[in-house]
Amino acid sequence: MARLDQVITNIVDIFLDYADDEGKKKTLNKEELKKVLEKEIQTPELKDQIKAEDIEEAMNMLDKNHDGEINFREFCRCVSDLAKCYYQKKTGKGGKKGKGKEREGEQED
Repeated sequence: MARLDQVITNIVDIFLDYADDEGKKKTLNKEELKKVLEKEIQTPELKDQIKAEDIEEAMNMLDKNHDGEINFREFCRCVSDLAKCYYQKKTGKGGKKGKGKEREGEQED
């Protein structure tokens, strides 16, 4: 399987595995989100971004419809934010426009 295929199927499978754990099916509650982040994030650059005390804040930030659950769309936003953090750590790029540029006129990827 191609790498991107594997990434996409892994994201869906991980969500479904944890979403069916407890509470409503097809959504993650705060405890399920905590389990996902603790068990499925092992890369030090990403693990450092996630603290146990930040789970409540992350839940509030991700739960756009304020129903106490994270749906798949909201989960994808979380994965995307983590990917952006990892990209920025690896490249030093990816912040807001105008920030992190060493020289004026430098192009972002």
